[in-house]
Amino acid sequence: MSQATPTSVAPEIDVRPLIPAQRHARIFELVAALTPGGAFVLVNDHDPKPLYYQLEAEYPRQFSWTYVENGPRVWRVEIRKLARAA
Repeated sequence: MSQATPTSVAPEIDVRPLIPAQRHARIFELVAALTPGGAFVLVNDHDPKPLYYQLEAEYPRQFSWTYVENGPRVWRVEIRKLARAA
């Protein structure tokens, strides 16, 4: 996990309108669809750190996780598929 500024502009995916039970499924779909170097910025209403651990278990060392905004009302995290994960 990193606290740096994202390396390029990535589309924002705001999961706040989804009911909590749908959020992780949607995020996993998005991560699975990323091409190497591809990214999106996850927008959430709480720190999605538990999601980081789930993604790392499913896709070990295949993505980067960069906090862009750390609350307290909104969290933005850039999730990028690493080129070496191809």
